[in-house]
Amino acid sequence: MFKQLTAVTWMNLQTLPQRWGASSVIVIGIAGVVAVLVSMLAMGVGFQHTLADSGRADRVIILRGGSDAELNSNLTRADIDVIASAPGLAKDALGKPALSNELVTVANVPKIDTGTDANVTLRGVGAKLLTVRPEIRLVSGRMFHPAVRELIAGAGAAKQFRGLTTGSILRLRNADWTVTGVFTSNGDIHESELLADVDTVTSAIERTAGYSSAIGLLASADSFNAFKDALTTDPRLKVEVQREPDYYAAQSKDLSKTIKVVGTTVAAIMAIGAMFGALNSMYSAVATRSLEIATLRAIGFGGVPIVISVLIEALLLSLLGGLLGAALAWLFFNGHSVSTLGGAFAQVVFKLTVTRTLIVTGIVWACMIGILGGLFPALRAARIPVAEALRAA
Repeated sequence: MFKQLTAVTWMNLQTLPQRWGASSVIVIGIAGVVAVLVSMLAMGVGFQHTLADSGRADRVIILRGGSDAELNSNLTRADIDVIASAPGLAKDALGKPALSNELVTVANVPKIDTGTDANVTLRGVGAKLLTVRPEIRLVSGRMFHPAVRELIAGAGAAKQFRGLTTGSILRLRNADWTVTGVFTSNGDIHESELLADVDTVTSAIERTAGYSSAIGLLASADSFNAFKDALTTDPRLKVEVQREPDYYAAQSKDLSKTIKVVGTTVAAIMAIGAMFGALNSMYSAVATRSLEIATLRAIGFGGVPIVISVLIEALLLSLLGGLLGAALAWLFFNGHSVSTLGGAFAQVVFKLTVTRTLIVTGIVWACMIGILGGLFPALRAARIPVAEALRAA
């Protein structure tokens, strides 16, 4: 049977150039399915990576009790003073606690490609910003000055939105702000934000109730439990204390799940169309070779080798389509910057990330489509009545 399978399969592959028009329907259809699937899932992976890179195990975020995001949290100045005195915080060179009291709001900034306004996070930060977030690096310009309307823009935001280059004047909250610099922060979510002095932002939005959050750098990651216990058991406070990775993982969970569901659904719909295309093409291939198949059956070839040979042909064509689709997704989408709404209803800029796992997933989908699309034509090939096929010839 193995010799028969080898002979029939080789014969099928040799005749592929004569049937390339029909075969290309399978390859192109499946390539489209895989390209869409991989690129859509790459959005979710890229979004998760961006938020995951925003966290450090030795950095904590403190919110008001019951709040699940900075935008709906509120901490008073008295709260900040109590938090700053808690044990476990790292100290700067002057012995001051590494704590940044921050205020998060949103500002309308036009997008470069469409010109339409989009929400961008404007984050007011305390004087300990660089102590708490040492990964922030200016790539152009200088740091903003306190007490004046100046800000620095994240590199991701500068690529997606207008008026965020160094030296630009940006109209925010009915006032002109000067962009004094552009920064990077290891590709994390803060590269989608605008950073300014917290008191200046507080004054600009006419807020008197305090801050959104406090970001603290711990003396070590092992200090977390003691620090959290000190705050959550203090009767003067009602706060939530989380490690940064845990906080941003929770923020990305829902959107990443939505992207995955949408991407899989769209790809599944396309996969059904590609499978019917494969069915039609393989049925056509079997019909044009009915005389060859009947002749093989007449000289003693069994039905099983014929079934497997047709399935192998469909599988090879689908594998070629899968590789082509994955290559297109990697070539055109890997590293491509896009933006979408984050947990604070502000735009988060991130890069699509085509991973090996996604490529393998796409190829597996392609092979499944090929097997399903080739199964019934393969069974048809094995059941062609020999006498009928020979008479028709």
